[in-house]
Amino acid sequence: MIAKIAMLIVFFAAMLGVGFYCRKHTNDVSGFVLGGRNVGPWLTAFAYGTSYFSAVIFVGYAGQFGWKFGVASTWIGLGNAFLGSLLAWVILGRRTRLMTQHLSTATMPEFFGKRFDSKALKIFASLLIFVFLIPYTASLYNGLSRLFEMAFSGLGVSYTACVIVMAVLTGIYVIAGGYMATAVNDFIQGIIMLVGIIAVVFAVLAQNGGFMGSLEGLAQISGNTPREQIPGVFASFFGPDPINLVFVVLLTSLGTWGLPQMVQKFYAIKSEKDITKGTIISTVFATVVAGGCYFLGGFGRLFSDKLAVGANGIPTGGYDAIIPKMLETLPNLLIGIVIVLVLSASMSTLSSLVLTSSSTLTLDMIKDHVVKDMSEKKQVLIIRILIVIFIVISAVIAIYKDYLSAIADMMGISWGALAGAFLAPFLYGLYSQKVSRASVWVCFIFGAGLMILNMVARPYFPVFLQSPINAGVIAMIGGLVIMPIVSLFTKKQNKNDVDDIFACYQKSVTVPSKQSLGE
Repeated sequence: MIAKIAMLIVFFAAMLGVGFYCRKHTNDVSGFVLGGRNVGPWLTAFAYGTSYFSAVIFVGYAGQFGWKFGVASTWIGLGNAFLGSLLAWVILGRRTRLMTQHLSTATMPEFFGKRFDSKALKIFASLLIFVFLIPYTASLYNGLSRLFEMAFSGLGVSYTACVIVMAVLTGIYVIAGGYMATAVNDFIQGIIMLVGIIAVVFAVLAQNGGFMGSLEGLAQISGNTPREQIPGVFASFFGPDPINLVFVVLLTSLGTWGLPQMVQKFYAIKSEKDITKGTIISTVFATVVAGGCYFLGGFGRLFSDKLAVGANGIPTGGYDAIIPKMLETLPNLLIGIVIVLVLSASMSTLSSLVLTSSSTLTLDMIKDHVVKDMSEKKQVLIIRILIVIFIVISAVIAIYKDYLSAIADMMGISWGALAGAFLAPFLYGLYSQKVSRASVWVCFIFGAGLMILNMVARPYFPVFLQSPINAGVIAMIGGLVIMPIVSLFTKKQNKNDVDDIFACYQKSVTVPSKQSLGE
């Protein structure tokens, strides 16, 4: 127990130290929100990866989908690495950096406002971000509660106290050091995540005879449905439900292309060579962390003797109880590592979410619409105030976690709404000169509207679409189809304005002959 507490104290001290050290980068909005667009490949890649993976992944998704799909859930981690990281960097990275700098935009709503020449789009997008990032943020705390209750049960440490401590410490270092503090802490937290997940996977598998022993044991287990009763199905390549597996891969991988807290990492990249390095680093990080999490979760059914499983095949206490049960018999030192690992993942994601939401509200709603002629100093002050407000709201919601749905459902609603609304407009906005402003409005309303209906009227949906994850995928794919169709029948933007926006891609640059043979 002393080791666990000591590790937490060192961890928190390091986070706060970095926050105060990075105060010199927070004198203006660009420095506070984007690190002055001067962030190198390692920090950017780790900031991207640690914002991607949190307690939601480690506790919620790994537990739930490992239980449902067995070792086939590893495909989700690989999808996160190659579709959610590698392709996202290749397809979005360079163009995002060029166009956002050309348009002088610091947030995703500001990009929509300038790219499609609409203040109303900017304001509506910022509202969507603020509303739908709150349940995602609350789900971070909810996932941590399970692990804290398992690790510190002997001390009587309450979950409420853990939520407050995490919220306060995250708030301090983000308010003090802005994006640069977040990026540096993300790097430290990312190293912890890499080391921790490798150690935990080996330790958990060792309890069941190593990899081959665990795989053999998993092959002997069957579930409740006819597909789950096929011999060896949980140890098979695609598991008992490949269709739903594909939908989970799509939401958690393609969905990142439309999430503001992920895409805004590309705004801050320093140079061209950093994009190439960042692509590789981010992909390797995601392969280890996401692949490791889902691979670990795939063996959850080996611990069913420690879980009371209901007649419906769902563990008592829900899917969120699976991973903590898998870990509770590990040595105290390893449990301490797990706590720091999940804290790292969650605090990095939390810092990214609160910075994204507060900067969006300040720059896209309050500035010029509520308060005229805001100075740089006042903008930074308001962003800091909103960080506090956002953290307080999400922490209050998290404290009343008994009223919350499962982690996976909360994340599915949040990701589905934001990615469904933003993915297509952002992607087409970077690549196509022919999409219309009206098509963006239709996409916003379709994506967010579908997820709101899924939340409030779920029993009336077809069975397959009652899952927020499946509905989220339909929202994303639907947007990609809807935008070009609506654009065919609606008024286009002024051609000269669009040509000027896309001129940033035509600027001539000099490159070494090893990159181009010349004429």
